[in-house]
Amino acid sequence: MKAWQKNIRSITPYVPGEQPKIKDVIKLNTNENPYPPAPEVIKASAEFDTNSLRLYPDPDATVLVEELSKFYERPADNFFVGVGSDDVISIAFQTFFNSGKKIFFPDITYSFYSVWADMYRVPYECKKLDSDFKMVKEDYYEENGGVIFPNPNAPTGVLESLEEIEDILEHNQDVIVIVDEAYIDFGGESAVSLLDKYENLLVVQTFSKARSMAGMRIGYAIGNDELINAMKAVKFAINSYTMNQSSLAVGASVIANKAYFEETIKKITDTRERAKERFKKLGFVFPDSRANFIFVTHEKYQAKDIFEYLKTKNIFVRYFNTPGIDNYLRVTIGTDEEMDKFFDVLEEFIKV
Repeated sequence: MKAWQKNIRSITPYVPGEQPKIKDVIKLNTNENPYPPAPEVIKASAEFDTNSLRLYPDPDATVLVEELSKFYERPADNFFVGVGSDDVISIAFQTFFNSGKKIFFPDITYSFYSVWADMYRVPYECKKLDSDFKMVKEDYYEENGGVIFPNPNAPTGVLESLEEIEDILEHNQDVIVIVDEAYIDFGGESAVSLLDKYENLLVVQTFSKARSMAGMRIGYAIGNDELINAMKAVKFAINSYTMNQSSLAVGASVIANKAYFEETIKKITDTRERAKERFKKLGFVFPDSRANFIFVTHEKYQAKDIFEYLKTKNIFVRYFNTPGIDNYLRVTIGTDEEMDKFFDVLEEFIKV
Protein backbone atom coordinates (compact mmCIF):
# COMPACT_ATOMS: atom_id res chain seq x y z
CA MET A 1 0.00 0.00 0.00
CA LYS A 2 1.24 3.47 -0.88
CA ALA A 3 1.59 5.82 2.06
CA TRP A 4 -1.22 8.13 0.94
CA GLN A 5 -3.64 5.25 0.28
CA LYS A 6 -4.12 4.50 3.97
CA ASN A 7 -5.68 7.95 4.42
CA ILE A 8 -8.44 7.34 1.87
CA ARG A 9 -11.81 6.67 3.44
CA SER A 10 -13.13 3.27 2.43
CA ILE A 11 -16.87 2.87 2.45
CA THR A 12 -19.43 0.60 0.84
CA PRO A 13 -21.74 2.96 -1.08
CA TYR A 14 -25.48 2.82 -1.52
CA VAL A 15 -26.43 0.93 -4.67
CA PRO A 16 -29.39 2.54 -6.46
CA GLY A 17 -31.77 0.65 -8.69
CA GLU A 18 -30.57 0.00 -12.21
CA GLN A 19 -31.27 2.71 -14.79
CA PRO A 20 -31.37 0.74 -18.06
CA LYS A 21 -30.01 2.50 -21.14
CA ILE A 22 -32.10 0.51 -23.61
CA LYS A 23 -35.43 1.55 -25.12
CA ASP A 24 -38.88 0.01 -24.66
CA VAL A 25 -38.40 -1.16 -21.09
CA ILE A 26 -40.97 -1.56 -18.35
CA LYS A 27 -39.20 -0.01 -15.39
CA LEU A 28 -40.62 -1.24 -12.09
CA ASN A 29 -37.44 -1.16 -10.02
CA THR A 30 -36.96 2.33 -8.55
CA ASN A 31 -40.42 3.34 -7.27
CA GLU A 32 -40.79 6.15 -9.77
CA ASN A 33 -44.26 7.45 -10.57
CA PRO A 34 -45.49 6.12 -13.96
CA TYR A 35 -47.57 9.24 -14.62
CA PRO A 36 -46.33 12.68 -15.70
CA PRO A 37 -46.09 15.52 -13.20
CA ALA A 38 -48.82 18.13 -12.90
CA PRO A 39 -49.53 20.36 -15.95
CA GLU A 40 -48.02 23.31 -14.09
CA VAL A 41 -44.59 21.77 -14.65
CA ILE A 42 -44.87 22.26 -18.41
CA LYS A 43 -46.09 25.83 -17.98
CA ALA A 44 -43.41 26.74 -15.43
CA SER A 45 -40.70 25.16 -17.57
CA ALA A 46 -41.83 27.06 -20.67
CA GLU A 47 -41.91 30.34 -18.77
CA PHE A 48 -38.63 29.78 -16.95
CA ASP A 49 -36.25 32.69 -17.41
CA THR A 50 -33.02 31.03 -18.54
CA ASN A 51 -31.21 34.33 -18.04
CA SER A 52 -31.60 33.70 -14.31
CA LEU A 53 -29.16 30.79 -14.62
CA ARG A 54 -26.27 33.24 -14.59
CA LEU A 55 -27.20 34.07 -10.99
CA TYR A 56 -26.85 31.93 -7.90
CA PRO A 57 -30.19 30.56 -6.67
CA ASP A 58 -31.82 31.78 -3.47
CA PRO A 59 -30.04 29.84 -0.67
CA ASP A 60 -33.22 29.98 1.43
CA ALA A 61 -35.36 28.57 -1.42
CA THR A 62 -38.00 31.13 -0.46
CA VAL A 63 -40.40 30.62 -3.37
CA LEU A 64 -40.59 26.87 -2.71
CA VAL A 65 -40.73 27.17 1.08
CA GLU A 66 -43.58 29.67 0.88
CA GLU A 67 -45.67 27.28 -1.22
CA LEU A 68 -44.95 24.41 1.18
CA SER A 69 -45.94 26.68 4.06
CA LYS A 70 -49.31 27.39 2.43
CA PHE A 71 -49.93 23.74 1.59
CA TYR A 72 -49.26 22.49 5.12
CA GLU A 73 -50.55 25.62 6.86
CA ARG A 74 -47.39 25.83 8.92
CA PRO A 75 -44.85 28.66 9.39
CA ALA A 76 -42.21 28.98 6.69
CA ASP A 77 -39.45 28.55 9.27
CA ASN A 78 -40.67 24.97 9.79
CA PHE A 79 -39.30 23.86 6.38
CA PHE A 80 -35.89 22.80 5.13
CA VAL A 81 -35.47 21.91 1.45
CA GLY A 82 -32.74 19.98 -0.29
CA VAL A 83 -31.72 18.09 -3.41
CA GLY A 84 -34.07 15.18 -2.90
CA SER A 85 -34.91 13.64 0.45
CA ASP A 86 -31.54 11.85 0.41
CA ASP A 87 -29.79 15.21 0.66
CA VAL A 88 -32.16 16.28 3.44
CA ILE A 89 -31.61 13.12 5.48
CA SER A 90 -27.85 13.29 4.94
CA ILE A 91 -27.85 16.81 6.43
CA ALA A 92 -30.05 15.57 9.28
CA PHE A 93 -27.56 12.79 10.11
CA GLN A 94 -24.76 15.36 10.31
CA THR A 95 -26.85 17.77 12.34
CA PHE A 96 -28.53 15.57 14.94
CA PHE A 97 -26.65 12.29 15.38
CA ASN A 98 -23.55 13.44 17.24
CA SER A 99 -23.89 12.05 20.76
CA GLY A 100 -21.56 9.10 20.25
CA LYS A 101 -24.43 6.77 21.22
CA LYS A 102 -25.88 4.28 18.77
CA ILE A 103 -28.75 5.45 16.62
CA PHE A 104 -31.53 2.94 15.95
CA PHE A 105 -33.24 1.94 12.72
CA PRO A 106 -34.82 -1.32 11.45
CA ASP A 107 -32.70 -4.15 10.10
CA ILE A 108 -34.78 -4.31 6.90
CA THR A 109 -35.15 -0.75 5.71
CA TYR A 110 -33.77 1.89 3.37
CA SER A 111 -30.16 0.79 2.96
CA PHE A 112 -28.84 4.34 2.67
CA TYR A 113 -29.20 4.77 6.48
CA SER A 114 -26.28 2.47 7.22
CA VAL A 115 -24.22 4.12 4.46
CA TRP A 116 -24.71 7.58 5.96
CA ALA A 117 -23.96 6.24 9.43
CA ASP A 118 -20.69 4.74 8.18
CA MET A 119 -19.84 7.84 6.17
CA TYR A 120 -20.34 10.22 9.10
CA ARG A 121 -18.99 7.72 11.65
CA VAL A 122 -22.24 7.50 13.56
CA PRO A 123 -22.55 4.27 15.59
CA TYR A 124 -25.80 2.43 14.91
CA GLU A 125 -27.82 -0.66 15.78
CA CYS A 126 -30.36 -2.30 13.50
CA LYS A 127 -33.49 -3.46 15.30
CA LYS A 128 -35.13 -6.58 13.94
CA LEU A 129 -38.60 -6.43 12.44
CA ASP A 130 -41.13 -9.02 13.57
CA SER A 131 -42.41 -11.88 11.39
CA ASP A 132 -44.88 -9.50 9.73
CA PHE A 133 -42.14 -6.99 8.92
CA LYS A 134 -43.45 -4.63 11.62
CA MET A 135 -41.28 -2.60 13.96
CA VAL A 136 -41.17 -3.80 17.57
CA LYS A 137 -41.66 -0.51 19.38
CA GLU A 138 -40.28 -1.79 22.67
CA ASP A 139 -36.89 -2.29 21.01
CA TYR A 140 -36.64 1.49 20.66
CA TYR A 141 -37.08 2.18 24.38
CA GLU A 142 -33.38 1.63 25.13
CA GLU A 143 -30.98 4.53 25.46
CA ASN A 144 -29.84 5.71 22.06
CA GLY A 145 -28.46 8.64 20.05
CA GLY A 146 -31.46 9.02 17.74
CA VAL A 147 -34.06 7.07 15.77
CA ILE A 148 -34.87 7.02 12.05
CA PHE A 149 -37.24 4.86 10.03
CA PRO A 150 -39.34 5.10 6.85
CA ASN A 151 -43.12 4.97 7.05
CA PRO A 152 -44.30 3.10 5.05
CA ASN A 153 -41.12 1.09 5.23
CA ALA A 154 -38.97 0.36 2.22
CA PRO A 155 -38.59 -2.19 0.76
CA THR A 156 -41.51 -3.89 2.52
CA GLY A 157 -44.25 -1.27 2.08
CA VAL A 158 -45.51 -1.93 5.62
CA LEU A 159 -47.16 1.01 7.37
CA GLU A 160 -46.75 1.76 11.07
CA SER A 161 -49.76 3.40 12.71
CA LEU A 162 -49.60 6.90 14.08
CA GLU A 163 -50.13 5.40 17.55
CA GLU A 164 -47.00 3.24 17.16
CA ILE A 165 -44.99 6.25 16.04
CA GLU A 166 -46.20 8.35 18.94
CA ASP A 167 -45.26 5.59 21.36
CA ILE A 168 -41.69 5.63 20.01
CA LEU A 169 -41.64 9.42 20.32
CA GLU A 170 -42.86 9.29 23.91
CA HIS A 171 -40.00 6.95 24.82
CA ASN A 172 -37.34 8.99 23.00
CA GLN A 173 -37.90 12.61 23.95
CA ASP A 174 -34.20 13.24 24.62
CA VAL A 175 -33.11 12.52 21.01
CA ILE A 176 -34.22 13.43 17.51
CA VAL A 177 -36.69 11.03 15.87
CA ILE A 178 -36.82 11.20 12.07
CA VAL A 179 -39.80 9.76 10.18
CA ASP A 180 -38.96 9.32 6.51
CA GLU A 181 -42.27 9.63 4.66
CA ALA A 182 -41.24 9.19 1.02
CA TYR A 183 -44.28 6.93 0.44
CA ILE A 184 -46.82 8.27 2.94
CA ASP A 185 -49.17 9.68 0.29
CA PHE A 186 -49.98 6.22 -1.06
CA GLY A 187 -51.83 5.04 2.01
CA GLY A 188 -50.99 6.39 5.45
CA GLU A 189 -51.46 9.22 7.92
CA SER A 190 -48.51 11.60 8.11
CA ALA A 191 -46.68 12.21 11.37
CA VAL A 192 -46.87 15.94 10.56
CA SER A 193 -49.90 16.01 12.86
CA LEU A 194 -47.57 15.20 15.79
CA LEU A 195 -45.11 18.04 15.20
CA ASP A 196 -46.71 20.49 17.60
CA LYS A 197 -46.73 17.88 20.35
CA TYR A 198 -43.14 16.61 19.98
CA GLU A 199 -40.39 19.17 19.50
CA ASN A 200 -37.85 16.42 18.75
CA LEU A 201 -39.74 15.12 15.68
CA LEU A 202 -38.51 15.70 12.13
CA VAL A 203 -40.65 14.55 9.18
CA VAL A 204 -39.02 14.15 5.76
CA GLN A 205 -40.92 14.03 2.46
CA THR A 206 -40.12 14.19 -1.26
CA PHE A 207 -41.40 15.25 -4.67
CA SER A 208 -39.93 12.10 -6.24
CA LYS A 209 -42.79 9.68 -5.66
CA ALA A 210 -46.36 10.99 -5.44
CA ARG A 211 -45.53 14.21 -7.33
CA SER A 212 -43.77 12.45 -10.26
CA MET A 213 -40.66 14.65 -10.05
CA ALA A 214 -37.78 12.29 -9.25
CA GLY A 215 -35.72 13.95 -11.97
CA MET A 216 -35.97 17.40 -10.34
CA ARG A 217 -34.49 16.21 -7.02
CA ILE A 218 -36.64 18.04 -4.47
CA GLY A 219 -36.97 16.91 -0.87
CA TYR A 220 -37.89 18.66 2.35
CA ALA A 221 -38.04 18.31 6.10
CA ILE A 222 -40.71 19.67 8.43
CA GLY A 223 -39.93 20.39 12.07
CA ASN A 224 -39.83 23.20 14.58
CA ASP A 225 -37.74 26.27 13.82
CA GLU A 226 -34.91 25.21 16.15
CA LEU A 227 -34.36 21.95 14.26
CA ILE A 228 -34.68 23.64 10.87
CA ASN A 229 -32.22 26.41 11.77
CA ALA A 230 -29.72 23.83 12.97
CA MET A 231 -29.97 21.99 9.65
CA LYS A 232 -29.56 25.22 7.71
CA ALA A 233 -26.38 26.01 9.64
CA VAL A 234 -24.91 22.65 8.65
CA LYS A 235 -26.07 23.03 5.05
CA PHE A 236 -24.58 26.51 4.71
CA ALA A 237 -21.32 25.19 6.15
CA ILE A 238 -21.16 22.74 3.24
CA ASN A 239 -22.88 24.41 0.26
CA SER A 240 -25.29 27.33 0.42
CA TYR A 241 -26.60 26.95 -3.13
CA THR A 242 -27.93 23.41 -3.33
CA MET A 243 -31.31 24.00 -4.98
CA ASN A 244 -31.00 25.15 -8.59
CA GLN A 245 -33.14 27.91 -10.13
CA SER A 246 -35.30 25.64 -12.29
CA SER A 247 -36.05 23.17 -9.47
CA LEU A 248 -37.21 26.03 -7.26
CA ALA A 249 -39.47 27.50 -9.93
CA VAL A 250 -40.96 24.23 -11.13
CA GLY A 251 -41.31 22.77 -7.64
CA ALA A 252 -43.18 25.81 -6.36
CA SER A 253 -45.57 25.67 -9.33
CA VAL A 254 -47.05 22.23 -8.65
CA ILE A 255 -47.80 22.26 -4.94
CA ALA A 256 -51.16 24.00 -5.16
CA ASN A 257 -52.64 21.52 -7.67
CA LYS A 258 -54.09 19.18 -5.08
CA ALA A 259 -56.66 17.69 -7.47
CA TYR A 260 -54.04 16.34 -9.89
CA PHE A 261 -51.94 15.12 -6.96
CA GLU A 262 -54.85 13.13 -5.53
CA GLU A 263 -55.95 11.83 -8.93
CA THR A 264 -52.49 10.39 -9.63
CA ILE A 265 -52.30 8.78 -6.21
CA LYS A 266 -55.70 7.14 -6.73
CA LYS A 267 -54.62 5.69 -10.08
CA ILE A 268 -51.56 4.13 -8.47
CA THR A 269 -53.31 2.79 -5.39
CA ASP A 270 -56.15 1.31 -7.48
CA THR A 271 -53.61 -0.45 -9.69
CA ARG A 272 -51.71 -1.59 -6.58
CA GLU A 273 -54.80 -3.26 -5.14
CA ARG A 274 -55.53 -5.05 -8.42
CA ALA A 275 -51.90 -6.17 -8.56
CA LYS A 276 -52.21 -7.67 -5.09
CA GLU A 277 -55.07 -9.88 -6.28
CA ARG A 278 -53.12 -11.02 -9.33
CA PHE A 279 -50.06 -11.84 -7.22
CA LYS A 280 -52.25 -13.90 -4.87
CA LYS A 281 -53.73 -15.88 -7.77
CA LEU A 282 -50.20 -16.77 -8.90
CA GLY A 283 -49.27 -18.00 -5.42
CA PHE A 284 -47.14 -15.06 -4.31
CA VAL A 285 -47.24 -13.82 -0.74
CA PHE A 286 -46.40 -10.34 0.51
CA PRO A 287 -46.92 -7.96 3.40
CA ASP A 288 -49.80 -5.56 2.87
CA SER A 289 -48.22 -2.63 1.06
CA ARG A 290 -49.32 0.95 1.62
CA ALA A 291 -46.67 2.33 -0.72
CA ASN A 292 -46.33 2.45 -4.52
CA PHE A 293 -44.67 -0.97 -4.64
CA ILE A 294 -45.26 -4.53 -3.45
CA PHE A 295 -42.65 -6.78 -1.80
CA VAL A 296 -43.34 -10.32 -3.02
CA THR A 297 -42.01 -13.84 -2.62
CA HIS A 298 -43.02 -17.30 -3.82
CA GLU A 299 -42.35 -20.62 -2.11
CA LYS A 300 -41.81 -22.49 -5.40
CA TYR A 301 -39.69 -20.04 -7.34
CA GLN A 302 -36.46 -18.21 -6.58
CA ALA A 303 -36.70 -14.44 -6.69
CA LYS A 304 -33.37 -14.16 -8.49
CA ASP A 305 -34.56 -16.50 -11.25
CA ILE A 306 -37.71 -14.45 -11.75
CA PHE A 307 -35.67 -11.25 -11.71
CA GLU A 308 -33.31 -12.54 -14.39
CA TYR A 309 -36.14 -13.87 -16.55
CA LEU A 310 -37.99 -10.56 -16.43
CA LYS A 311 -34.82 -8.75 -17.53
CA THR A 312 -34.68 -10.89 -20.68
CA LYS A 313 -38.07 -9.40 -21.52
CA ASN A 314 -36.91 -5.84 -20.75
CA ILE A 315 -38.87 -5.70 -17.50
CA PHE A 316 -36.91 -4.44 -14.52
CA VAL A 317 -37.86 -5.04 -10.88
CA ARG A 318 -35.68 -4.76 -7.77
CA TYR A 319 -33.86 -7.77 -6.36
CA PHE A 320 -31.95 -7.48 -3.08
CA ASN A 321 -29.13 -9.97 -2.66
CA THR A 322 -29.31 -9.47 1.10
CA PRO A 323 -29.72 -12.14 3.80
CA GLY A 324 -33.30 -12.34 5.03
CA ILE A 325 -34.86 -10.79 1.93
CA ASP A 326 -32.92 -12.51 -0.85
CA ASN A 327 -36.00 -14.39 -2.03
CA TYR A 328 -38.12 -11.26 -2.39
CA LEU A 329 -38.71 -8.89 -5.26
CA ARG A 330 -39.83 -5.30 -4.91
CA VAL A 331 -42.19 -4.43 -7.74
CA THR A 332 -43.01 -0.78 -8.35
CA ILE A 333 -46.58 -0.08 -9.44
CA GLY A 334 -46.65 1.05 -13.07
CA THR A 335 -49.55 1.94 -15.33
CA ASP A 336 -52.30 -0.64 -15.86
CA GLU A 337 -50.80 -1.45 -19.27
CA GLU A 338 -47.32 -1.93 -17.82
CA MET A 339 -48.63 -4.14 -15.02
CA ASP A 340 -50.62 -6.27 -17.48
CA LYS A 341 -47.45 -6.88 -19.51
CA PHE A 342 -45.52 -7.63 -16.33
CA PHE A 343 -48.07 -10.24 -15.21
CA ASP A 344 -48.20 -11.79 -18.68
CA VAL A 345 -44.44 -12.39 -18.52
CA LEU A 346 -44.68 -13.60 -14.91
CA GLU A 347 -47.30 -16.16 -15.93
CA GLU A 348 -45.06 -17.15 -18.84
CA PHE A 349 -42.18 -17.76 -16.40
CA ILE A 350 -44.36 -19.94 -14.19
CA LYS A 351 -45.51 -22.02 -17.17
CA VAL A 352 -41.91 -22.47 -18.34
